[in-house]
Amino acid sequence: QVQLVESGGGLVQAGGSLRLSCAASGRTFSAFVMGWFRQAPGREREFVAAINENGARTYYADSVSGRFTISRANAKNTVYLQMNSLRPEDTAAYSCVADASGRSYYVPTSWGYWGQGTRVTVSS
Repeated sequence: QVQLVESGGGLVQAGGSLRLSCAASGRTFSAFVMGWFRQAPGREREFVAAINENGARTYYADSVSGRFTISRANAKNTVYLQMNSLRPEDTAAYSCVADASGRSYYVPTSWGYWGQGTRVTVSS
């Protein structure tokens, strides 16, 4: 079992930055691919970013590429999402995910573990 706890969400003006953190506990963190999804009110869950087990490879949704950066610190059992140049359309609940087990990163059902989410609101 893996427990994921997100933090770092909040209210920010358009053009601002936030850094989300996800602390993992339970099984060996470094064995898992990690990622982030988001869900805006009334919309489907959307893939944001993923990072492989050792941090050497990252993957991003087109909508955030060049603005968001995913990283991980295996010694701290933590994954981060640095979000820059935020836009009102980035407003959503952001959830940390773990363990895609070789399946498509872009599909929510590929992921074995989910955090409760942290809310990000970007004002115009």
